[in-house]
Amino acid sequence: MRRVKSRNTSCELRLRSALHRRGLRYSLRRKLPGSPDIVFVRAGVAVFVDGCFWHGCPKHCRRPASNRSYWNQKIDRNVARDERVSKELRAMGWRVVRVWEHDVKASPARCAARIERIVRARA
Repeated sequence: MRRVKSRNTSCELRLRSALHRRGLRYSLRRKLPGSPDIVFVRAGVAVFVDGCFWHGCPKHCRRPASNRSYWNQKIDRNVARDERVSKELRAMGWRVVRVWEHDVKASPARCAARIERIVRARA
């Protein structure tokens, strides 16, 4: 578990690179609820790159067969926390964008285009 990265994952890096190629500049590690992966301060957009396993992706999350009750509780708590953090940020006036790991792997450019539309609309 110690080797599981919580920031600068390969998906985050690929998405950040795609955003940068589109001319978008962002901040990292802002003091906001939930610690968004990418933050567009002026536009008020917080982006989270959610890993399929840890955040309970309905398509790809394969819950382990061993220690099943622990993992079910852990993933369910993560999903509930994600919802709570999104609500809190929206109440503060932020637009929350959540991107699944599998979407970034499939097409970082498509994810970046979606985020760009939202950022430019709010800027």
